[in-house]
Amino acid sequence: MSTALFVSPHLDDVAFSCGGTLAALKAKGWTVALVTVFTRSVPGPKGFALQCQTSKGLGPEVDYMALRRKEDRAFAACMGVDQVRWGDLEEAPHRGYASPEALFQPPRADDVIEAKVAKCLKSVLWDLKPDRVFVPQALGSHVDHVQVVRAVKGLGIPTNRILYYRDTPYAVRQPKAHPDAAVPQGLRPLAVDITEHLPKKVEGCVRYGTQLGFQFGGVDGLARTLTAFHRMEAQARGQPGAAEVFLAESSQGAQ
Repeated sequence: MSTALFVSPHLDDVAFSCGGTLAALKAKGWTVALVTVFTRSVPGPKGFALQCQTSKGLGPEVDYMALRRKEDRAFAACMGVDQVRWGDLEEAPHRGYASPEALFQPPRADDVIEAKVAKCLKSVLWDLKPDRVFVPQALGSHVDHVQVVRAVKGLGIPTNRILYYRDTPYAVRQPKAHPDAAVPQGLRPLAVDITEHLPKKVEGCVRYGTQLGFQFGGVDGLARTLTAFHRMEAQARGQPGAAEVFLAESSQGAQ
């Protein structure tokens, strides 16, 4: 049985970006694993870190990351994910990135999280020995996504096993965004048909309730945005229906 490992910087990135491909592989009988890197609860958040949850209607007394991990478990149950791993590392607002603008600047010189990300992922790779590894392109340049893709580069994963997904909703908002420099040159777009799995993707994404208002304007906005985006992705590559698009070696397939 083949194994696919989906690497998510945050508790929702894989769902929004490539949940349709995850559903397609699961339907084909693959073992599907999900590892999310930045999942740690930090007691008593202050400043911008606290603002990240109060802006979503959650008071200071709420353990925001515990709530988000609960959402992740619900997503995994909905999608039939076989293994869920959490990296237990702090998100950028807890590492000195003190404003929304700072999240989209190059990593700070004193941010040494890349080595910890690499250690986390190396352990998961050793345990699972996956046949396919799905990682972000870091479209939009969120510093946590950048740190993940840079950590992946140093892990020695064979390039014919890696597919780089288009970070969503950044890919929707910034259609001309470029992958981070850590993504290898010479890769080709690979469009995966998710037409029959798009409703399942939306069903899974709904589990991340804390994010839907902020990212999509609610459940209806989520469904509209993802449906339109994935149809556009397919159309742009001459395919019918809906697609998720990756960067991969030209000889590689996702399924």
